[in-house]
Amino acid sequence: MIEKKFTRRRLLRTAGAGGILAAASSVVGCAAWPIQGSSRGPLRIVFYTDVHASQDGEVPTALGLAAERINAQKGDLVLGGGDLVKGNFDSSAAEVAPLWDAYMAMHGAIRGEHHVAIGNHDFAGVLPRDGAPPVADPRQFYKERLGVTETYRAFDALGYHVMLLDPVWISGDKHKYHGRIAPPQLDWIEAELSRIPRDKPIILVTHIPLLTAFLGAKEGMAVAAEPFMVVNNNREVLALFEEHNLALVLQGHLHVSESLRWRGTTFIAGGAICGNWWRGSYFGTAEGFNVITLHPDRVEWEYLDYGWHA
Repeated sequence: MIEKKFTRRRLLRTAGAGGILAAASSVVGCAAWPIQGSSRGPLRIVFYTDVHASQDGEVPTALGLAAERINAQKGDLVLGGGDLVKGNFDSSAAEVAPLWDAYMAMHGAIRGEHHVAIGNHDFAGVLPRDGAPPVADPRQFYKERLGVTETYRAFDALGYHVMLLDPVWISGDKHKYHGRIAPPQLDWIEAELSRIPRDKPIILVTHIPLLTAFLGAKEGMAVAAEPFMVVNNNREVLALFEEHNLALVLQGHLHVSESLRWRGTTFIAGGAICGNWWRGSYFGTAEGFNVITLHPDRVEWEYLDYGWHA
């Protein structure tokens, strides 16, 4: 990704033009764009994603350091973007248990209000390679460890409506999964939006991105994204929010720090706690997380390297 430096004035002028898609990425950087935020004051969010926790080597040490640095930011709200563990669709219950133990140690060390979305690596038991029968619910490990009954849910925080999505659709083809918001979840989104004021600012958290420029930069703009890399029905999803105040979309999956501006909404891809799957940086993005502050008139964010390197 090409690194660019913008002054705050230039960012505000460019974003304010309307209908513009802009992108910026950096290892450690900060920026700001305008929003219609909550009048109840600033909301400080720590957003991390793509942990890929395990008991391997120095990973538990890195997870402890990440939790320590996240706590040091003193966020009002901590949000996780999925791929919490290193599991796979063909992992068995026995294989993922120690992975979840590793992640939950980090999760439990993080202080304050803390919610995490589901990612594709948080599934297990679809077709276990050890010959065990498929599990009835491949999301059960995520649900059990986090103590939730649904993988998509919503809550309010300091005047914002926060919605965690489940963008993983088991496809049964060679890709195993696609990025897709299934019809029952679309219905749920509509129901959620029907009960909140249209001007209430909304934060979405989705593991697989709804919008990204990274794949075009990586593969070339004429190359179509693989169906497991993006939410395939993203336009259908975003259309549901057209008459609402979608202030911020937090995304994972890509392991890069990326920010986009589209139709008044800020999209932030949150890099990765594990960087390049615990093998260093990935396309210039080191192991890290985001600190995002939502003001009544603007969103400010920075990507922080938490200090662990392969």
